[in-house]
Amino acid sequence: MSGGIAAYKACELLRRFTESGHDVTVVPTRAALEFVGAPTWAALSGKPVHTEVWDDVHQVPHVRIGQSADLVVVAPATADLLAKAAHGLADDLLTNTLLTARCPVVYAPAMHTEMWENAATAANVATLRERGALVIEPAEGRLTGVDTGKGRLPEPAEIFALATDLLARGGARELDLAGRRVVVSAGGTREYLDPVRFLGNRSSGLQGYALARTAAARGAEVTLVAANTTLPDPAGVKVVKVVTTAELQEQVVAASATADAVVMAAAPADFRPSSYADSKIKKAEDGSSPTIELTQNPDILAGLAHERPHPGIVVVGFAAETGDQNGTVMDHARTKLARKGCDLLVVNDVGGGKVFGEEHNEAVVLGKDGSSTSVPRGSKSALAQVIWDRVTELLRDR
Repeated sequence: MSGGIAAYKACELLRRFTESGHDVTVVPTRAALEFVGAPTWAALSGKPVHTEVWDDVHQVPHVRIGQSADLVVVAPATADLLAKAAHGLADDLLTNTLLTARCPVVYAPAMHTEMWENAATAANVATLRERGALVIEPAEGRLTGVDTGKGRLPEPAEIFALATDLLARGGARELDLAGRRVVVSAGGTREYLDPVRFLGNRSSGLQGYALARTAAARGAEVTLVAANTTLPDPAGVKVVKVVTTAELQEQVVAASATADAVVMAAAPADFRPSSYADSKIKKAEDGSSPTIELTQNPDILAGLAHERPHPGIVVVGFAAETGDQNGTVMDHARTKLARKGCDLLVVNDVGGGKVFGEEHNEAVVLGKDGSSTSVPRGSKSALAQVIWDRVTELLRDR
């Protein structure tokens, strides 16, 4: 922890780590203790808190802490701390720990916009990323005082989720999506009938957000196009909010122009009303129901797959299917894969309302090469990791 006003948010991050069973050593800079005192960190972590290499010298803390760590998370990471880390300075316990750590290191920057955008900070961030560190993008919003902009510390819950995903991969140090740009869509679109009513679906956006978060944890530059979700922005992810299918298509196509991969986890409405009523549609006094004419929406996934922004892009689709008299879930899924033309199709059996809004998921990932990967029921983050594993395999071949 370095010395920024956002240090108070690290208290919640620490509690999330300790309450989930992790053993946490808090290593603040001297400046960090100007914002939150050592007694607070000691009480929350259950361990003594030191800033200097001269404390408990017999235990050689400037070496042992880094050597024994499974993960180092620097939150907040100030411009000063990023500069010291990039240049290998070691003038306190934290910077010594960073030099001795052989585990993954995550930096969660927090500073004013001007400092984040300064050429020196940009160069330091690039250096750290080249060396394998995960420097997540700061959030946009209210900063110190009346200022707003990019530089806000991501929410502690999202930093924790990203760190948990990183640990779940067995502490893998390689960021296999580093330098890659990916686009993920999430949520369900709405097509308005009148000012108060719309056609929509039950998609919560949880799977798309898990995909965005895990991609960021693997080093990718992520754009998340989110339709009508209420979830907090994943740490280090650019979030673009949309409502309708047309808006979703516009933003996904624009972001995909320079992307290495696009994953369409959103559930666009298949149809929209042919006309929009400027005022609320009233009930008829005779009890009759209005007739609503529908128009089919464009197929965003098929459009991306058949008219690719560039030859090397990997296109992944999702299919929420149910079986019927014409075939099983997998019968419909294979037909859809051929029709859509995407590289991978993630198939969910949603019969009986399964998957939507749940924390867990199971799926089959079909490839246009005929491959099939079954993913047993587990967290949506676990499924996201399998999907990115398949995407990275395809990217290596292109």
